[in-house]
Amino acid sequence: MSAGDWLKRNLFSSVWQTLLTVITAAVLLRFFWFVLDWGVINAVWFTSDPEVCRAATGACWAVIVEKHRPMLFGLYPYDEHWRLVLMMAIYLGTVVFSLMPRNWNLRLLVPLWCVAAVSIGVLMFGGVLGLRYVPTSEWGGLPLTMLLFTGTVLFGMPVAVLLALGRRAPLPVARGVSVVFIEALRGVPLITILFVAVNVFPLFLPAGVQVDKLLRITIGIAIFFACYQAEVIRGGLQAIPRGQYEAAASLSLTYWQTTTRIILPQALRICLPAITNHIIAAMKNTSFVIIIGLFDILTATTAVMQDPLWRKFYVEAYLFVAAVYLFFGYALSLYARKVEKWIASGRI
Repeated sequence: MSAGDWLKRNLFSSVWQTLLTVITAAVLLRFFWFVLDWGVINAVWFTSDPEVCRAATGACWAVIVEKHRPMLFGLYPYDEHWRLVLMMAIYLGTVVFSLMPRNWNLRLLVPLWCVAAVSIGVLMFGGVLGLRYVPTSEWGGLPLTMLLFTGTVLFGMPVAVLLALGRRAPLPVARGVSVVFIEALRGVPLITILFVAVNVFPLFLPAGVQVDKLLRITIGIAIFFACYQAEVIRGGLQAIPRGQYEAAASLSLTYWQTTTRIILPQALRICLPAITNHIIAAMKNTSFVIIIGLFDILTATTAVMQDPLWRKFYVEAYLFVAAVYLFFGYALSLYARKVEKWIASGRI
């Protein structure tokens, strides 16, 4: 089918469809021209003088150039930002390396992540090798968002699998505990869980015992994530035909052998799109830490834009934050689709 035939069939097949196509095209052209005019042609890209931006008719992208360090790194000491840049390089390099199928070897990945975790901890905390000590209360910006997200997924996914298996377990006690846990945690807002982690949990600790607030928050978000993810995984488990269990029983496989070698891998493949969806949502849920006083990238940007000289250009600042979230969210989505293709081709 030629391009002309396709256009005629899909866009201009009738008078009403032609009219709708023309109107839609006009609206889109008007929108794209506004974006081009405001965001590129008349925009101010570089200046340290906010008056220059006020005199312009376009966007003031200079606010990002001027404020990008506190936006990206929050309350972390300004002269120590190089540590965060190095930390993010190690983190992203380790993640990218770990996502490649040819590197999926526990003997390789476990030592790699141990070294990466120690390196990141040394860079973030300091206190050794001549580095200034920085408490978690001063962490912020994009590194904090990345660490919260990673902790949520790493802690939450194993818990989600256990809860999903527990809800379908033959033992009534395990099944009952899993159901109560999932329904109770899914029935309260994430903000409530964060408040409990910050204000209520310390009341139950013995005198003199303290648990870092960042760790408490990470575990709270991870548990909340796990309860939603458990229901997704349970759906995948229910999609497995009964014959798979019967075949495993005929081979005299135990419950755990059947689950880990046959049932669970198939269930995770079936519900991969939904799992990816909740992982992306978990990345965005890290912004809720504003409620309990931590400065992730969104909160840091909000604080930075209180500067009266640059406050007028908050739209550009929040568009920058949105672009950061979009980049990581879209990257996760692309990788999930790649994994689906690898599964379909039998590569993994």
